Amino acid sequence: MSSLSVFAVSTPDVPNKVLNHVEDISSTLAAVGVRFERWQAVTPLKPGATQDEVIAAYKPQIDKLMAERGYVTVDVVSLSDDHPQKAELRAKFLDEHRHGEDEVRFFVAGRGLFTLHIDDYVYAVLCEKNDLISVPAGTRHWFDMGEHPHFIAIRLFNNPEGWVANFTGDSIASQFPRLDD
Repeated sequence: MSSLSVFAVSTPDVPNKVLNHVEDISSTLAAVGVRFERWQAVTPLKPGATQDEVIAAYKPQIDKLMAERGYVTVDVVSLSDDHPQKAELRAKFLDEHRHGEDEVRFFVAGRGLFTLHIDDYVYAVLCEKNDLISVPAGTRHWFDMGEHPHFIAIRLFNNPEGWVANFTGDSIASQFPRLDD
C-alpha cells in the first residue's frame, strides 16, 4: 500500500502524519508542488521483461505524459533481488541530491521509497505498483530501493543530462527511515 509519512526536519524519528489514502497523499504532495497519482499498471509483465517490452506494454500512459509535459526520452529501470550490483545501485541514490529536471516515475511493478526534503519538512513517499510521481527539478531528495529490491519503473525526461544527480553534501538522508524489506 502506498503511503506518505511527513516529518519535521528536527524530528526524524517521529512523523507528524502518516497517510495511506491516495487522495490524501496526492493533495498533501500537491501543496508542495509534487505530483502523485494512481494509474493502472494492468498489463502483465514477464519476469525479466525487456525495456522495449515494458515501454510497448505502457505506451498509452507514456504517450499521455510525453504529450502533456513535453518529455522526449523514456527508459525503464528494473531491479530485482538477484541483481549482482544491487548494493552499489542502492547506495548510489541514498544521499540527498537534486536533478536539473523533473524526476518522473511510473511504477509498474514492485516498490521504492522517495524521500523529499522541502523547506523544514521531509516527505517519505512509499511508491508501489500503479503509482506515478513527478518530483520537480531542483527538489532535494533521495531514493531507497531497499536491501532486496524489486521494482520496474518507467522514467521520463526532457533532457537525459538533466537527470544526473547533483549531491548536496548534506547528511540528512542518514537520519530518516529507510525502506524496510
